[in-house]
Amino acid sequence: MVTLTERAAQEVTGLLEKQEKLDHGLRIWIAGGGCSGYQYGMALDNSPEAEDLKFESHGVTVLVDPQSIQYLDGSEIDFVDTLMGGGFKVNNPNAASTCGCGHSFQAADGTGEGSACGSCSSAKY
Repeated sequence: MVTLTERAAQEVTGLLEKQEKLDHGLRIWIAGGGCSGYQYGMALDNSPEAEDLKFESHGVTVLVDPQSIQYLDGSEIDFVDTLMGGGFKVNNPNAASTCGCGHSFQAADGTGEGSACGSCSSAKY
């Protein structure tokens, strides 16, 4: 299962309303790449595949493909504001380590080979 915090759900709902896509949900997936091995992807989607897993969280539909769920199961998506800006953050219990920017991770099973993405730094936010 993948859930949204109330704040993240409010942000997604606001995006859906602003873009007039009330029939869409939030798709989240993982792909190879990023500085830690896997990177997160998110998009508004209204075309679920038959094999997609579908979750409801605070009134928002969350779609996850079967390959990504093994790395995302149990994750919570939050929306955070920092001095450097705001954005969605994935709190993933399956990540053994994450990069400094929080956009990529290495899986606890050791899979995922990182590469320099150039967006990470040692700065604390």
